[in-house]
Amino acid sequence: MNVTTANPKQISNKWAFLWLTYTAFLFIAPIIEPSLTLWLCTLASFAAFLGIFFAFLRCSDKGNPLSAWLIATTLALGLISFPWNPGASTFFVYTAVFLPFTIVSIRQVLLGFLTEAVLILGEGYLFHAHRGFVHTDWPNTLIAVFLTIVIGVGNIFFAEQKRADRLLRAAQDENLALAAVAERERIARDLHDVLGHTLSVIVLKAELASRLIDRDAASDRQRAATEIADVERIARTALAEVREAIGGYRSRGLASEIEAARRTLDAAGVTLMLDSEPTVAAHLSAAEETALALALREAVTNIVRHARATICRLRFATDAGRHRLVVEDNGEHAIAREGNGLRGMRERIESLGGQLSLEHGNGTRLLIELPLCSEANIAPAAL
Repeated sequence: MNVTTANPKQISNKWAFLWLTYTAFLFIAPIIEPSLTLWLCTLASFAAFLGIFFAFLRCSDKGNPLSAWLIATTLALGLISFPWNPGASTFFVYTAVFLPFTIVSIRQVLLGFLTEAVLILGEGYLFHAHRGFVHTDWPNTLIAVFLTIVIGVGNIFFAEQKRADRLLRAAQDENLALAAVAERERIARDLHDVLGHTLSVIVLKAELASRLIDRDAASDRQRAATEIADVERIARTALAEVREAIGGYRSRGLASEIEAARRTLDAAGVTLMLDSEPTVAAHLSAAEETALALALREAVTNIVRHARATICRLRFATDAGRHRLVVEDNGEHAIAREGNGLRGMRERIESLGGQLSLEHGNGTRLLIELPLCSEANIAPAAL
């Protein structure tokens, strides 16, 4: 079996006790036909499964190959229990649920379902003629096979979705890390280009002026004054260049976020289409650009996680006295209610005097509008 080796929380422990409700089927037979032997055997099988279940949760979180053995043990427990308790078919269902979250190959998962179905049918054939405590009948056997296959195949989709989400998160984290490294290198390179030569000249001129001042000749003192004046001029020029560089970092914030969005969407198989290059972003204030960049990041995250889209269209423009950012996708699944991410996005935009609207139709359309003078509008509140 091709068992996964790097699995961050394939099955969340948060829902563990909810999933255990399916073990209630074990107790139907003892309640309908109560007997001490049946109750003791049922409680023993239930206790054994609890140990298997929580051990599997720990193993699946770490991608431990032991999880495959735990699945086999669950199947064996079902085969042992099913002839005397029809409700033990729930163990077959749990086996089918565990398989897709443990084995990467869909072909091997389907082979596992087939093997399980054959074993159940074989056991049904073996014990259907028996009477007494150990007995199976064909209706229960066929129902067990049906539930095993249907529920198992359904969980293949959820397992694949979790793996895809994990890969997308890893790709997004890697993109963010690479972008951060590239940005640090760019800042270091720009600061070196802007200040390296300038500071060297300032040091040399300051040293020369210091030596000239110590001399008695009037010409030397005059030359020292000239050098000090040059130091002041060069320092002012360097200060202006630093300010210009910092302004450049700010103005390219939204553009950098668009490139990060392109990489993230590419990793998710979504094509990013820019209707227009956001050149007017250079006229945004720091607060406006930060708000739009964060909103774009949240929108892209929602598309990757929920939309199942193939195309994302991005448009940024300034007209009618407002900045407009539009993010559209052709996804099938829209978000039904506003979560923390959208709520935070809305509050951030509204704090700048803007508006956020979300429309659902053939996909999702996110529209963000900011007034041109949003910083001026909120300045009195800041005071």
